[in-house]
Amino acid sequence: MAQRLSWGMVGGGEGSQIGPAHRLGAQADGLYAFVAGALDADPEKGRAYARSLGIAPDRAYGDWREMLAGERGRDNRIDLVTVATPNATHFEITKGFLEAGFNVLCEKPMTMTVEEGEEIVRVARKSGKVCAVNYCYSAYPMIRQMRAMVAAGDLGAIRCVVANFSHGHHAAGDDAENPRVRWRYDPAQAGVSGQMADCGIHALHLASFILGDEVERLSADFASTVPGRVLEDDAMVSFRTSRGTVGRLWTSTIALGRQHGLDIQIFGETGGLRWASEQPNQVYYHRLGGRVEIIEKGEAGIFPEAARLSRVAIAHPEGFPLAVANIYVDLAAAIRGEATGALPSAEDGLRSMAAVHAAVASAGAQGAWVDARPPMFR
Repeated sequence: MAQRLSWGMVGGGEGSQIGPAHRLGAQADGLYAFVAGALDADPEKGRAYARSLGIAPDRAYGDWREMLAGERGRDNRIDLVTVATPNATHFEITKGFLEAGFNVLCEKPMTMTVEEGEEIVRVARKSGKVCAVNYCYSAYPMIRQMRAMVAAGDLGAIRCVVANFSHGHHAAGDDAENPRVRWRYDPAQAGVSGQMADCGIHALHLASFILGDEVERLSADFASTVPGRVLEDDAMVSFRTSRGTVGRLWTSTIALGRQHGLDIQIFGETGGLRWASEQPNQVYYHRLGGRVEIIEKGEAGIFPEAARLSRVAIAHPEGFPLAVANIYVDLAAAIRGEATGALPSAEDGLRSMAAVHAAVASAGAQGAWVDARPPMFR
């Protein structure tokens, strides 16, 4: 087995929602050693928590700048850094580590603006380092199965894709002061968009990923249904891809009765596919003129792209932390120069942010159709 890669984190400290998923995911396969971290906005808390996780005191840093300076000068510096800090800080941290020659995995959204996203793409290309974005839902084995089936022509030409990421966990009108809710609707902390930038871009990326296609133009309708919210808590987006596929996307935080609420359907000339994150082991496949088939994770005959990421025996569930782990599997391969063709890249992060800003512009113009591509890709 190849020597483990050295890995560090910025953010994701004690009490973080995403930090444990990264630590579980990165270490699930023995591919990485967790050796460095600046884990909290409070320097002393961050250092203490890093030490409690087994990081040596001299690599338990107070902030990301201290970590960058400390790791840059080491002979055994980290091979990869994960940026899991608040959204508004992603750009400067990701750029700083890329410019210093580190591989980076950034939480989504990669940046707050399209201009920042284009800068990250330019810096990543110049550095020659891997810059990935944690669109981890694309790493579920059965999402890889769907992507492979579309690429193989099993559905014929794709006519329509319908994606949802809608839940009801922010439906209460009396949680306005809940800090885990409040920031999502505050432009100073979340940027130009609430739910579309938080969850909608996951669904939009999933559609592009499965189709192997890009969103070219879109029309959006945003709504803030709970009084006091500045940014949207419900959004409907129609879009067209570069190959002309019709797209529909609904994302919401006030959909009472829906829990996680991420699902996607692909409709082609000769077949259709359906997947939901709450039942991630199955893809429903309907051939034209035939019965619905259920394709199971881990069964014989699935595409290699899905089989390589199916970790446990058939009928045993593989959930979110192992989807994150699959991102780290692909990252290790990319860092070692082995092409996977499926790792969400800085270009994907840029396209997502361009789509968010396009949706904001469209919603502000009563649903006018707008170009969803970043300027550097037009």
